[in-house]
Amino acid sequence: MSLRQMEYLVAVVEEESFTRAADALHVTQSALSHQIKALEREIGGPLLERMTRGVRLTAMGRAYFPHAELAVRSARQARRAALAAGGAESGELHIATVHALAIGVLPEVCARWAHAHPGVRLVLHEYATTQELAEQMARGVADMALGPRPEDWPGPVTVVGRERMVLVVPHGDPLAARESVRLAELADRPWVRCSLEPVVGGRRWLDLECERAGFAPRTAVRTQHSSTAVRMASAGVGVLLTAAHELRGLDCASVPTDPPWHRDITVFSRVAPVGAAAEFTELLRTAGKATRDAPPVPSGE
Repeated sequence: MSLRQMEYLVAVVEEESFTRAADALHVTQSALSHQIKALEREIGGPLLERMTRGVRLTAMGRAYFPHAELAVRSARQARRAALAAGGAESGELHIATVHALAIGVLPEVCARWAHAHPGVRLVLHEYATTQELAEQMARGVADMALGPRPEDWPGPVTVVGRERMVLVVPHGDPLAARESVRLAELADRPWVRCSLEPVVGGRRWLDLECERAGFAPRTAVRTQHSSTAVRMASAGVGVLLTAAHELRGLDCASVPTDPPWHRDITVFSRVAPVGAAAEFTELLRTAGKATRDAPPVPSGE
């Protein structure tokens, strides 16, 4: 089997069509079909089920596909890394991140990058949760990832900044005028919960902290995106714990916690960043310099 055959298979699955995959790969449909059939003969069985509308993986295909996808993406990353290490000022840098950081931290950094490296195009892959981000990075979707510190990540992890966590309430809420709020004061309040909440030791950070304060948080609504959670909290649905940078441009009140809470923003990857990836990491580190010396997240250990 060849890398090209794997690339053809990945294209057919992603496009859900032989015709669209052939167009994307700039090959004829007959040549594409021939290579897929050759791959299936070598594997020893069908990988794709041809349907009236589109295609789907067979059981054998579902077992084979993740490995083929990783091989194809790793080959693309290897080429980009080699070009970057050789001093090339062109090509692409693929960055995976969660939506909250894509709209909060990255715009300013990407603008500085575009000015300094106009020949290197940035490609963002955005995900709703930190778990999905780590899973996709393990599959080789990008050259580097930006997000909260991943648990049990086997590759390099670099802290590039810290997020200051705040409580979000409507402007008319009595807490809005406070300089800070202790968590124990919120035992009777409903909460807006988000999939992007910090996780410590496999448990949601808010659950751990509330437990230490002597209560369990009562959830009013749970969201996938932090921007939705902020709007829910600003409407009075419940109190939200979120990063301060996620509130830019939104009409709500934020209150610091007592004691202050922060969490790491990290860059992580499957291999050590080189070339463009290393330069982008340093740019993120420079942008986060003002918050890097903040107190660490309480771990309770």
